[in-house]
Amino acid sequence: MDENPDRETSRNELDNDDYPAFSMGRAVDTLGVTAAFLRSLDDMGLVVAQRSPGGHRRYSRNQLRLVSRVRELVSNGTAVEAACRIVSLEEQLADARRDLRDRTADDRS
Repeated sequence: MDENPDRETSRNELDNDDYPAFSMGRAVDTLGVTAAFLRSLDDMGLVVAQRSPGGHRRYSRNQLRLVSRVRELVSNGTAVEAACRIVSLEEQLADARRDLRDRTADDRS
């Protein structure tokens, strides 16, 4: 058994889709986008990167999913600003559906 609680916390964080595990370089390589594209999404407020203690941008898996969706829309001819709005609305709709499903489940129990 691992006696280091910090190591266990680190493993748990890596399972968390909101944990900022990806550096900008890793995100760029994974998604096939440029660093400037990621920074532009940060500037627009869609994907606001967390910062490491050294000030470097860090991204979560959930954020990379949003960037991937924006990239898909932009690749199909949608303007970046419009793609960000579409993705933002898609996220709001998904959240509302989850809330409704949870409330419905609570009402049944």
